[in-house]
Amino acid sequence: RNQLTSMKLSNCSGSVAYPSAACSLHRRSPAPEGPAVLLSMAAPCRLARFHRLGYAQGLILQEHLVRRRQAGEIPDTLILLEHPPVYTLGKRREAAKRNIVAGEGAIAAAGATVEMCDRGGDVTYHGPGQLVGYPIVNVQQLSRPSVRRYVESLEDVMIAIACDYGVLATGRRKDETGAWVGNSKLGAVGVRVSQRVTSHGFGFNVSTDLSAFDLIVPCGLQDRSVTSLERELRSGPEARDCPSMRDVCRVAAQAFGKEFERSMEPMEDS
Repeated sequence: RNQLTSMKLSNCSGSVAYPSAACSLHRRSPAPEGPAVLLSMAAPCRLARFHRLGYAQGLILQEHLVRRRQAGEIPDTLILLEHPPVYTLGKRREAAKRNIVAGEGAIAAAGATVEMCDRGGDVTYHGPGQLVGYPIVNVQQLSRPSVRRYVESLEDVMIAIACDYGVLATGRRKDETGAWVGNSKLGAVGVRVSQRVTSHGFGFNVSTDLSAFDLIVPCGLQDRSVTSLERELRSGPEARDCPSMRDVCRVAAQAFGKEFERSMEPMEDS
């Protein structure tokens, strides 16, 4: 097998309680262990989790899966992972460079690198404690086949994750994609679509070191702050511990399956 297929995969499936339409702000019940809840008559979506993967490796993996999805060799696929500290610059390259406010020395001292990529958007940060989702899906085969609707659905996935832990987040902000708690960004969206197949996706701050965002103007938004699930849970009326990444991964997989009407199935070596 080649390097891509020999990477260790960890099944991220599990049964979780998905919130009702009205987001309850009460403490959630622990998610029971067991097989993922599959949506009847839903199309399959392969599901994989890499505990931590270098950003360049993640790009190679996406390119590999995009080509196979374009050729119809695999169904839709969702990859959930964390990256080592990295600042990524999207297609708005010149603006993104201006929005890195720290020098190379400060970035190196933070143990981070800077990477260029072909997703939409400005500059953002990925690192430990942030759940990154890379959906490789055929937009034309979705129930709402448009890129705008797809981006909104990714926002809804992150909103649902937050809601499951009792945090009320919102989306659909003009010229400001993502999931928001007030004027603080909880999760970002940046996608690429090539021959109807998506790559890149979302970054949801679980227990991210938010000081890493001080070195940039996140997403080029000067007057906005960044938050995390951990911060919101600890600053609420009843301070609560942040859930594990594994737990958030289960919730994210279920939310994605429900939003996109997909049955989430463990990804096997291919």
